[in-house]
Amino acid sequence: MSLDAFKASVLEANLATVRHGLVTATFGNASGIDRAAGRIAIKASGVPYDEMTTEHMVLCDLEGRPHDNRLNPSSDLETHLVLYKAFPEVGAVIHTHSTFATIMAQVRRPIIPLGTTHADYFHGEIPVTRDLEPEEIRERYVQATGEVIVEAFEGRDPLEVPAVLVAGHGPFVWGRTPDEAVLNAVILEEVAKMAWHAQALVPATEPISPTLLDHHYKRKHGAEATYGQK
Repeated sequence: MSLDAFKASVLEANLATVRHGLVTATFGNASGIDRAAGRIAIKASGVPYDEMTTEHMVLCDLEGRPHDNRLNPSSDLETHLVLYKAFPEVGAVIHTHSTFATIMAQVRRPIIPLGTTHADYFHGEIPVTRDLEPEEIRERYVQATGEVIVEAFEGRDPLEVPAVLVAGHGPFVWGRTPDEAVLNAVILEEVAKMAWHAQALVPATEPISPTLLDHHYKRKHGAEATYGQK
């Protein structure tokens, strides 16, 4: 992918979060990684979305060093770097403060698979991280945020559940491409909204059966997927 196309894809992911109502003010950020070229693009810190262009996509190496010093990258860059290093199949990361997913993060409640909408995109519970320790907050807050996300996925495939709720903070999602990460962010907010309302009506609502979960997830994902056109 050319550099211009790469930056444009990351810009589009950032703008899409606003179009889908997932971002207010300058909350949130989207990034992408070009592993072959060894570079990451992420939006510049604090730039209003209605002014954002490809020139506001800051290029960094995989250690977070900017390719130039013209603009500061998003303050969440180190979290993204931790995820890219831990999850080698991930090609884009998005962080928002979308309302219902953030509510679930704030009350430390994982999003359990209550229905097939959830199962179509997330193969199981969307976890909540543990709370950060005081020393982690003081000494390496942004990096530690990525570390607790990775910790929450020990023994799990991050592409089967491409989302997490950071306790007291908000959601992070990812995908193989920026477009896929945007879709996961949209669906996460929708299933969070459904879960919030369902559990408000019936707090003890049980998740769907593993059989139904597997059936719906595998219809859309994997070698034996049947959904859509060949």
